[in-house]
Amino acid sequence: MLLIISGAFVSYLIGSIPTAYIFGRLLKGIDIRNFGSGNIGATNALRVLGKRAGITVLVLDVLKGFIAVVFLGNLIASKTAFIPEGTLRLILGLCCICGHNWTIFLKFKGGKGIATTFGVLLGLSVKIAGLKLVLVLIILTWVLTFIITRIVSVASIVTGISLPLYMLVFKQSKMLLYLSLLLCVFVILRHKSNLKRILKGKEPRLNLTSK
Repeated sequence: MLLIISGAFVSYLIGSIPTAYIFGRLLKGIDIRNFGSGNIGATNALRVLGKRAGITVLVLDVLKGFIAVVFLGNLIASKTAFIPEGTLRLILGLCCICGHNWTIFLKFKGGKGIATTFGVLLGLSVKIAGLKLVLVLIILTWVLTFIITRIVSVASIVTGISLPLYMLVFKQSKMLLYLSLLLCVFVILRHKSNLKRILKGKEPRLNLTSK
């Protein structure tokens, strides 16, 4: 049990690494929270720091979730059989997402968690064969919604709502269904300010062709 609790804390710390904030300090000497949307996610990094930095932040945020589920999960699973391996990986993934959303390094004010959530689902799909189709569908849902709207938050919210529906349709385990419902709630809560702007028609569109 102690090993599992320690692993959950390490996973939270991995998720807590504020990559966009670090890149803002290193590249431009700024606090990215004072620019753009004020968020420490990849989208704001893209707007404020440029494409290269934004893409790098996106990849690193995805890797946080993947590393927590796969590599940290492998390490702990090899040393304990206290709980089922799948449940262990779900716990580690959830802790990592919580770390990104409520990072201890920035007074518990983090990002929206979309990239890290994708990394967690990607890691889980490596270990859970039936999850691969769900992963493909959520990628397609995000991409198609973004192509239609050009609004990242809309694509993220639609995908977050779709996740538990896909889990249910493709008869994933109850644990995965419960996790997806919780992640859906996280996505909606983390996008409250975006939802207000969307309803007012003031949510900015992302122009990928600009410099």
